[in-house]
Amino acid sequence: MGEFKITVLKGDGIGPEIVDSALRVLDKVQELFGVSFEREEALIGGIAIDTTGDPLPEDTLKRCKDSQAVLLGAVGGYKWDNLPTDKRPEKGLLRIRKELDLYANLRPAKVWEPLIHSSPLKDEVVKGTDMLVVRELTSGIYYGEPRGIFEEEGKRVGVNTMRYTEDEIRRVVRKGFEIASKRRKKLTSVDKSNVLEVSGLWREVVEEEKKNFPDVELEHLYVDNCAMQIVRRPSTFDVIVTGNIFGDILSDEAGVVVGSLGMLPSASVGEKYALYEPVHGSAPDIAGKGIANPIATILSLSMMLKFSFGMDEASELIDKAIERTLEEGYRTPDIYSEGTKKVGTKEMTDRIIKNMEG
Repeated sequence: MGEFKITVLKGDGIGPEIVDSALRVLDKVQELFGVSFEREEALIGGIAIDTTGDPLPEDTLKRCKDSQAVLLGAVGGYKWDNLPTDKRPEKGLLRIRKELDLYANLRPAKVWEPLIHSSPLKDEVVKGTDMLVVRELTSGIYYGEPRGIFEEEGKRVGVNTMRYTEDEIRRVVRKGFEIASKRRKKLTSVDKSNVLEVSGLWREVVEEEKKNFPDVELEHLYVDNCAMQIVRRPSTFDVIVTGNIFGDILSDEAGVVVGSLGMLPSASVGEKYALYEPVHGSAPDIAGKGIANPIATILSLSMMLKFSFGMDEASELIDKAIERTLEEGYRTPDIYSEGTKKVGTKEMTDRIIKNMEG
């Protein structure tokens, strides 16, 4: 299958521990599938500030651009909380997304049968939920101009602009259709076209793209209705595609619905580059204790294999090994419940790797 090149950004807090777990799983993939991954480490976030004064050093950016995919742990922590906003670790994350033009954020929300009771919803409502939110990531209201706080007639006015070009909409919508066509062939497009002109354009572009994917069933929902339906009928969703601010809110809602925030992976993809990271933060309070849950990072690696390298079989093997490990009752402290077996980061990883062997 050849050799693939990835850049590894361990980051801060529990980042190094959970990334090391994912890299052990990658070693197993190499062994089982006869592939080779060249890995280069680089700095991002707080550790990059301490070492270079910059949360995203130029050297890191260059290494990311020279690789086919990036695996990221987590950034930030109490140590850097008092720095100016533009110097904080999180700024490195925002910059890398923009610099690599990672225009689509992919956030799966899946109910793992052994953890179904951790959902705040009734088992029968949430059972079988397996959705993917595709969120536009580099435009919309978070980036539009003009923006700021101004004074008009002696009073303060806050302004943010929701702006989308046709091309910005089209590329993320097409990504949504492409992913849906390889899953259960259903796409839900979310907008607010009854009120917002920008959403009117969004819906027009979605309808135009639909012609290229005749086998995908398309559903349009207003964002407020979609928020309700995710709670009422989460298992009926396949792929949801939406703009930046709506996707930000709905992907978090979907994550809470499935109940296991420490289990959520994500991918941020563009035309040339892709970055994979767990949704959770750097958890500095438990860093170095060997109790962090590595599953979200291992699932992020699984997404990398699938979306960047076309290794669907390896991705599926990892997902099934995780499910089997959970079925066997192994839990890190964040997902522990009475009657299950509490284990640390290393043992959870050991068990997953063992289950990859069949």
